[in-house]
Amino acid sequence: MRDVIVVGAGGGGPVVAKELAERGLDVLLLEAGPRHAHPREEWTHYENDANHPLTGFFRFGPADRAKSAWFRETPQSSFVMQLSGVGGTTQHYFANSPRAYPGVFSGCSGPDAGAYDIRHRFPFPYAELVPYYEWVEATLPVRTAAMGTKEEVYFQGCETLGIPVQTALTTTGDSYRPQQNAILQPGGHAGRTSDPRLLVFPRSTGCTFCGHCSQGCMQPVRAPRNQFAKRSTDNSYVPMALTADAWSPGGRAAELITDAFVTRVHTEAGAATGVTWRTGATGESHREDARVVVLAGGCTENPRLWHNSGLPDPNGWVGRGLTDHHLDFVVGVFDHDVGNSRGAGSAARCDFPGRGALEQTGFPPALQALILTTSDSGIRGAYTNGRGLYGPWDGPTGRVFGPRLAELMQDGGHDRLLNILVLTDDDVQPGNRVLPSAFPADAHGPVPKVEVHQRRRSARTLANREFLARKATALLRGAGARAVLRVDMFPVPLHVQSSLRTGLDPGTSVLDADCRSRAVDRLYVADNSALANSLGGPNPTLTTQALATRTAERVFTRVFGGDPWVRTGAPVVSTDVRVSRRLADLGL
Repeated sequence: MRDVIVVGAGGGGPVVAKELAERGLDVLLLEAGPRHAHPREEWTHYENDANHPLTGFFRFGPADRAKSAWFRETPQSSFVMQLSGVGGTTQHYFANSPRAYPGVFSGCSGPDAGAYDIRHRFPFPYAELVPYYEWVEATLPVRTAAMGTKEEVYFQGCETLGIPVQTALTTTGDSYRPQQNAILQPGGHAGRTSDPRLLVFPRSTGCTFCGHCSQGCMQPVRAPRNQFAKRSTDNSYVPMALTADAWSPGGRAAELITDAFVTRVHTEAGAATGVTWRTGATGESHREDARVVVLAGGCTENPRLWHNSGLPDPNGWVGRGLTDHHLDFVVGVFDHDVGNSRGAGSAARCDFPGRGALEQTGFPPALQALILTTSDSGIRGAYTNGRGLYGPWDGPTGRVFGPRLAELMQDGGHDRLLNILVLTDDDVQPGNRVLPSAFPADAHGPVPKVEVHQRRRSARTLANREFLARKATALLRGAGARAVLRVDMFPVPLHVQSSLRTGLDPGTSVLDADCRSRAVDRLYVADNSALANSLGGPNPTLTTQALATRTAERVFTRVFGGDPWVRTGAPVVSTDVRVSRRLADLGL
């Protein structure tokens, strides 16, 4: 029998695996997708090769790209950004690592205390999570972003909004600042040259400004895996978990099995006892028992596994309350190069506690064209479909198409565009949910259906999105944009959160304050689905990883009788040379 089985090697599961392996527990980490052990041989910088939903190496499907992607039922004209493989969605994220706004936690008494979804707060105060934030920020590590031209233009616009620069990590008021990113600072020649002969480790270290954060990070060339610039979990927490015996006294290396799709969680006398998984290459089923099971398969897959395992759902909230930041894009058109496609994907932001956030985002050309054509308003200005929003931006919202799209994109025109992503503080709504689909089951059992009611959001959510879109427009005009386009994005659940939410109220939450199932003993959750709400708008990965660290500590102390460590110890940074050496010894 194992001590702990972790289901899913995405943004949260490897955190639990690393923390518990570091303390000598026998940890099995299961991942349905592939492990890209040699990314420079397996990955390219071609956008379609990476992100195509059916054939891309970052699709949601098995390692063999000749086989079909896994089907999930989603609302019409939407797209759920699920990724399989070790690292999960952190493989293509921008590594933005802001903390949640304090106002979304219980006990908040600031002037903005009533501005949030007050019925669905975290079941503990913000101060409780701060030591875990600090632990993760030191482990990854998280640093102030390296910036370039597009951030300079963005800040010019921020200066016209009448809000101050933020200098602290905790956000308490309207402000703007450089991002806190989990990306290593450029060193040596990195960021100073485009000569590929100089962009090789150790002549270059950290971020090389290649601009391909969405295609996975494999820079600098020849760097050890744990010293790749972007701190996705495949470059940070997973290498640490697999080498815990080399850098932690008393540590025990975790075991990772990929191509292992978990199909059932087993229980006995009301407690989790283990899992069954199916090996994709052979179709064989395997079962293993453990004292603790941790779910970290994502906001869609966790409820699916819960339902398919027949686990109890006494209050009907398994899969309910999905939040997604009700995303939107506002795009500025400039007469000069603003460096859209160069450097880290996102390195500057504005925060508006009680409303949400705005962040500058840069894209290579194909993804830029995709951003301009993902509208809930239909084709821009071509016909009326009951939407097409007007405001301080130019013309109606909608998809840019035909000659206008060509005009914007041709001759390197995408580098004259500056994108602002709207991150709305959206309410937890029970109608936005994951439930069993009526479509036929696949080899892993019944498939899930994702319901996101795009146009039936709460009045507060809709008002927040409009407020932020207008702020983004003002920012871009202040920065000198000659035109501003608003996309009115259709549902792209990218920042999906809270489908197995922790909470104060047992009637509207699945997990208790320790992220332990209220209905099944020794079953924990450690990914975005455990979050209580949309965090006020900030990107969720850092908070998920801080919460997963806290969950690992609770498992260790309450089930295995160990001592807590976060308030008394010091973390080892994931770039530690002992990790690098052991990875080399193991051929990883």
